[in-house]
Amino acid sequence: QVQLVESGGGLVQAGGSLRLSCTASGTTYGSSFDDFAAAWFRQTPGKEREGVSCISKYGDVVDYIDPVEGRFTISRDNAKLYLQMNHLKPEDTAIYYCAVRKSVYCLGSSPSDFSIWGQGTQVTVSS
Repeated sequence: QVQLVESGGGLVQAGGSLRLSCTASGTTYGSSFDDFAAAWFRQTPGKEREGVSCISKYGDVVDYIDPVEGRFTISRDNAKLYLQMNHLKPEDTAIYYCAVRKSVYCLGSSPSDFSIWGQGTQVTVSS
C-alpha cells in the first residue's frame, strides 16, 4: 500500500512562507506514488475538507482553488509532493493533507475521489 507522510507545517506570521512536503513509500497493486495524480487538501474544525491544489502524474497539469492562486505552488519529484505557500494569511490556517488519486489527471477535487491519505500537518498563520 502506498503510504504518505506530511511534514513542514508550523506556526508562521501572516505574510510569511512555509513549504509542505509529502513523502511517499510503498506500492499499490504494483503502482507507486509517481504513477498517480496527487493533491493537497486542508481542513479546519467544523468544515469540510477542501482541495487546495492538484497535480497530474507527469506534473503537466496543475490546479489551484481561487483563494490560493498566485500564492501557493504545487510540485512533485521522485516520490515527493510539495506545496510552497507564500504570503500566508490567517484564513490559510488548517490541517493540510496530501492525497493520491489513482488516475493520471486530477479530474476534480472531491475528497471521495482520493483513496490514499497522509495523516496531516498543522499550519497556523497568526495575524
